[in-house]
Amino acid sequence: MPNVKFNRFYRYAELTRILKAYAKEYPHLIRLESIGKSHEGRDVWLVTATNLKSGNDAEKPAFWVDGNIHASEVTASAAALYLINSLVTRYKKNENVTRALDTRAFYIVPRVNPDGAEWALADKPKVIRSSTRPYPYDEDALDGLMRGEDIDGDGRILQMRIPDSNGTWKAHPDDPRLMVRRDPIETGGKYFRILPEGLLKNYDGITIQVRDPKQGLDLNRNFPMGWRQEVDQPGAGPFPASEPEARNLVQFIIGHKNITGTISFHTMSGVLLRPYDDRSDDEFPTNDLWTFQKIGEKGTEITGYPNISVFHDFKYDPKQVTTGSFDGWAYEHVGIFSWTVEFWSPQRQAGIEKYKYIDWYREHPVEDDFKILKWNDEVLKGNGYVDWYSYKHPQLGKVELGGWDFLNMWTNPPLEFLEKEISPFPDWIVWHALISPKLGLRESNVTSLGEDTFRIRLIVENTGWLPTYVTKKALEKKLTRGVIVEISLPKNATLQSGKEREALGELEGRAYKPVNANESDEGTSDRVKVEWVVKARKGTKVKLTVKHDRCGVVKTEVTLK
Repeated sequence: MPNVKFNRFYRYAELTRILKAYAKEYPHLIRLESIGKSHEGRDVWLVTATNLKSGNDAEKPAFWVDGNIHASEVTASAAALYLINSLVTRYKKNENVTRALDTRAFYIVPRVNPDGAEWALADKPKVIRSSTRPYPYDEDALDGLMRGEDIDGDGRILQMRIPDSNGTWKAHPDDPRLMVRRDPIETGGKYFRILPEGLLKNYDGITIQVRDPKQGLDLNRNFPMGWRQEVDQPGAGPFPASEPEARNLVQFIIGHKNITGTISFHTMSGVLLRPYDDRSDDEFPTNDLWTFQKIGEKGTEITGYPNISVFHDFKYDPKQVTTGSFDGWAYEHVGIFSWTVEFWSPQRQAGIEKYKYIDWYREHPVEDDFKILKWNDEVLKGNGYVDWYSYKHPQLGKVELGGWDFLNMWTNPPLEFLEKEISPFPDWIVWHALISPKLGLRESNVTSLGEDTFRIRLIVENTGWLPTYVTKKALEKKLTRGVIVEISLPKNATLQSGKEREALGELEGRAYKPVNANESDEGTSDRVKVEWVVKARKGTKVKLTVKHDRCGVVKTEVTLK
């Protein structure tokens, strides 16, 4: 059994060892492969989870899960690892898990961006957004404060505060740990300038310009749908899927048309996000929007996380949109239902329920800060917030370091909360996989029409909830070919009527139906019949194959008698 614990984060070598151990321990359920290299040349591992004895993954509907495209969001890779563990340990013990692995496949990439995660998990961490590749320029900044560095080697990236009569911040009178903004016309107090922990280059003793790391890529802005240049979308890269980490995902998914849905793991905010990023819900085909909402409601029921629209509820700036995201691309270009999970909300842990997810970081009542501090003191035993302590900065002289341990308390949950936070998600993912369309054989029979002449009848149906095309967007963009049926005759047989290969169109599922049974007029749009007349000797065996890019392959053999 792989030696894995869910109260810690694993670096690349350990993660690789664990994934190989799963593949060795569960060869009938797990296959491990690399889908490409990262910028620094590390393998990006993909786990295929399915019951290999019940069929090849390529012949089953599949569900995609990935995590850790953003460097410091290492909770995401822990959640993907937890999913793998949940699938293999609950097989034959949990009905839904067993059915999912027998009839579906899961493609799981625990760490899309192994290079960035190595930086975040180093003993002396450095925080960047995504890839370690310098972008948009190779050279270092000539001067300024390099944010996101652990300068005193304690494994934390905190803040620096410096006394300054023109500073924006002051200690709250009720708790001097907490820094609050001074009133716009306030004077006469003790004020501070607050800066991110880091070192300065070419400091002139007066001016400080805060510089972002030169690794400015955001891999979740590098996908083709809605991609914009750097001037409009910072971090987007020089062209769509220019970065190997994004291109690995695009190439695999485009090459695996059996994928019917995706979930990407991120942090933070404790929400389930759906497209679009850049346009209103009015732009959706109506049934797709309703289905997104239905899937989201189930996610909320299982995980407790609200399900929301990025465009309507999760903008970084109310007048700006983000583009080039994975979930937007997967829906708009691939035509499948795609979600982003943002793990962890310290606010909710502290009892703050009604707050706006992104807006909170721009403006919130000071009472919220006290609630979170109280939670930190009572539940975390004070470990999430670091009391200000003196530090001799190489350029600035005497400063104080302190504040929130953002990487280990906000970006990711404290380790004692990790498993509880990620544990509800396998049930939602399994449910999401099981709603996919699935071809099933309803009937196959042979009728003798006279000596050496037989009619073969085949009836297939979509046994899944979603239609075979999955989304109306896929139908609109002609992304699927529909159901294809083939008959394979031996040399001594001839086809008298019917086609050797025929396209039968799409099959509906049980989705998109009215809530009231007395309004139902569904007919049998979920099934199709095909017939052939074959001339051959009695006892001849004929092979029949039905397939659909998205919902699997059905094979059967009939004997003419």
